[in-house]
Amino acid sequence: MSNDPLLQPYRLKHLVLRNRILITSHEPAYPEDGMPKDRYRAYHVERARAGVALTMTAGSASVSRDSPPVFNNILAWKDEVVGWMKRLSDECHDHGAAVMIQLTHLGRRTRWDKGDWLPVVAPSHEREAAHRAFPKRIEEWDIARIIGDFADAAERMKEAGLDGIELEAYGHLLEQFWSPLTNDLEEPWGGSLDNRLRFTFEVLRAIRERVGPDFIVGVRYTGDQDLHGGMRAAEGLEVSRKLKESGLVDFLNVVRGHIDTDPGLTDLIPIQGMRSAPHLDFAGEIRAATNFPTFHAARIPDVATARHAIASGKLDMVGMTRAHLADPHLVRKIIEGREADIRPCVGANYCLDRIYQGGMALCLHNPSTGREIEQPHEIAKATVKKRITIIGAGPSGLEAARVAAERGHEVTVFEAAPEPGGQVRLTALQDRRREMISIIDWRMEQCGKLGVHFHFSTVVDGAAVLATDPEEVILATGGLPHTEVLSHGNDLVCSAWDILSGDVKPGAQVLIFDDAGDHAGLQAADAIAGTGSAVEIVTPDRSFAPEVMAMNLVPYVRRLQTRDVTFTVTWRLIEVHREGNRLRAVLGSDYGGVRRERLVDQVVVNHGTRPLDELYFELKPLSSNLGEVDYEALATSSPQGVSRNPAGRFRLFRIGDAVSARNTHAAIYDALRLARDL
Repeated sequence: MSNDPLLQPYRLKHLVLRNRILITSHEPAYPEDGMPKDRYRAYHVERARAGVALTMTAGSASVSRDSPPVFNNILAWKDEVVGWMKRLSDECHDHGAAVMIQLTHLGRRTRWDKGDWLPVVAPSHEREAAHRAFPKRIEEWDIARIIGDFADAAERMKEAGLDGIELEAYGHLLEQFWSPLTNDLEEPWGGSLDNRLRFTFEVLRAIRERVGPDFIVGVRYTGDQDLHGGMRAAEGLEVSRKLKESGLVDFLNVVRGHIDTDPGLTDLIPIQGMRSAPHLDFAGEIRAATNFPTFHAARIPDVATARHAIASGKLDMVGMTRAHLADPHLVRKIIEGREADIRPCVGANYCLDRIYQGGMALCLHNPSTGREIEQPHEIAKATVKKRITIIGAGPSGLEAARVAAERGHEVTVFEAAPEPGGQVRLTALQDRRREMISIIDWRMEQCGKLGVHFHFSTVVDGAAVLATDPEEVILATGGLPHTEVLSHGNDLVCSAWDILSGDVKPGAQVLIFDDAGDHAGLQAADAIAGTGSAVEIVTPDRSFAPEVMAMNLVPYVRRLQTRDVTFTVTWRLIEVHREGNRLRAVLGSDYGGVRRERLVDQVVVNHGTRPLDELYFELKPLSSNLGEVDYEALATSSPQGVSRNPAGRFRLFRIGDAVSARNTHAAIYDALRLARDL
C-alpha cells in the first residue's frame, strides 16, 4: 500500500473510491444530438482506464426543454440518454472508476433562441450579462414542472447505472433562487434565506423520492458569490450547514465566485498567470465548519498542490479536471512513480474558451484529447525503423521528434536558435504567459529520454540535410512576422515580435495595428504600456483580439485598463508617413470612404507570420513526394503514400507555421498525426 495521500481510498456512503482524485463535472461539448456517444464515452473511458477514482460527466446536463444547451450539453430530459449513459458507466466501471453526472436547469444562463426557442426562466427579469437573454419571471407551474424534470432526470441516471448525481447550483437556476441579486420573488420562494433555498430543497426531496436514500446525491455550489449585494461567505456557510443537515445530500462540491460575466468566470476558474488553487483554503474552511465530505476544483494543475489539499485535510476529494485534459494518464503516472512524465496543464484555457465559443474542448498541447478514437494517446511502435530529420525545435518540431522517437525511429533535430521553443519561447517571456514554456520543456525532456539528437545554433541548407541520409524530412521552421501591409510606409513600422523580444524599445506614444487579433498584439500593448507609454490598439475587426477568446482576454483587459491604453475598432491602418521625428498614421475603414490620422512616435504591426520556407523549396525537387501531403490519409490517420518522383531520396513534409500562420494547437496536431504514421 502506498503512503501517498492521493492514493488512499475514500468511502463515500457505500461507495469506495480507489483514490482521492476526481475529474469534476464539465461539459467538453462532445455530445452528438445531445447524447454522450462514442467520442464522449472514449474520453471518459481513457481516464478511467488510467486510474482516476471518479469521473463526473456532463457539466450541466439539461433536465428540461426550456434549459437549452448553449455548450452542447447532454440532454438528460430525453429517455434515450439512459442507454448511452449506461454504456459509458459500464465501461468506466469495468476499469474501476466510479461515474456520476451533473444535472441542472440553466435558468437565465442560456438563450431563448437555442433549442426549441422557449422563454428563458429565472426568479427575476434580470438578465445574465454573459448570455444576454432577458428571462421570464418564473411562475408556480414552472417551478412544479422543473422540480419534476429534476426527479425524472435523476431517475434516468440511476437506471443507467451511475453511482450518483451532482446538482449544479452556482450560476444556474438553483443559485439564481439563492441570490438576492437574481431573486425578487415574494414568499414562499423569495425573501428570507430559507425561502430562497426552498426550491433547491423541493428539488432534492423530489429526487430522493425517486432514487431512494442510497443513491449518491451532491451539490456543486458557491459558498461566496463575491458580488456586492449577493450571497457572501457568511450566508454561504449557512447554506453549507443547511445542505448537510437536510440529510438529502452526500457531499458538497464547493467553489467561490460568480460566472455571469467573463471576469467573474475567470476568477472562479483561473487561467495561466493567475494564482494556483486560489479557493482551496476557502473550501477547507467549509469542510472544517461542516465536517462533511467536501470536493473542490479550481486551478489545481499539479500533483504537489493536489497532494497538499488532501494531506492537509482541506478536501476529501481533489478535482484535477483541466490537468486530465492535458494528461489523461496522470493517476497512472503517479502510481508508477513517473510524476516527471506527466504532461503539464499550462493553464492556457484553450479547452474552456473553445466551449464558450461553441466549439468542443481541446487541449492546447495534447491534440489527442477529444480525439481518443482517431488519435489515441499512446503511440504505437513502427514495424520498420527509419532515419528522420527534423528542422526546427518549436512546438511542432518537438512534437514530431517526440512522436517519431516513440515510434522507435532515429531522430535528428536541427535548430537555428541556441534554445528550443520558437514562438512559444517568445510569448513565455512575459510573466503572464510564462507557463507556456512547459509545452517546450516537457517535450525536450521526453525527447531526451527517447534519444533524440539535437543540434542547436545550427543553420542548415539542403546539403546539410542530405548529409544525414534521411528517409523522412520534416520542416518545422515556423514563420517570421509579416508587416508589409501598408500602401506607404512599410519601412517605418516594427513588429509585435520586435517589442516582445526587446529588439526594439517602446516609443512614448504608440499605435499598434492589430490585424491578427492574437496574443502577440495584446502582449506588445502590455509591454509598451508597462513603461508608461500611451498606446492605441487599432483593429479593422468589430471587436479587438478576437483570437484571444473570452477568459484569456480578462487578465489583459484588467491590466491594460489601469494604463494609458485605448481600443479602437473598425479602423484599418493604410499608410504611415515620416513627419519630423514623429510618424503620421493614416487610418481608413472597410465600411466606407473615411479617413482619420494619428501623430505618434511609433507604429507596431501585428499581422501574423509568413512561412520560413526557403529550405522547403530547396529540398522539394529532391523528395519522392515533391512535398505533397495526402490530406485524406492525414485526416483519417492513415500512412502517407504519395510518390511523384522516382529519383527522390526521401519524403518531405512541412508542418505548423512553416505552412501557414495558425496556432500552437494546430502546429502540434500537424506533427502528431503526421509522425504517428511514419
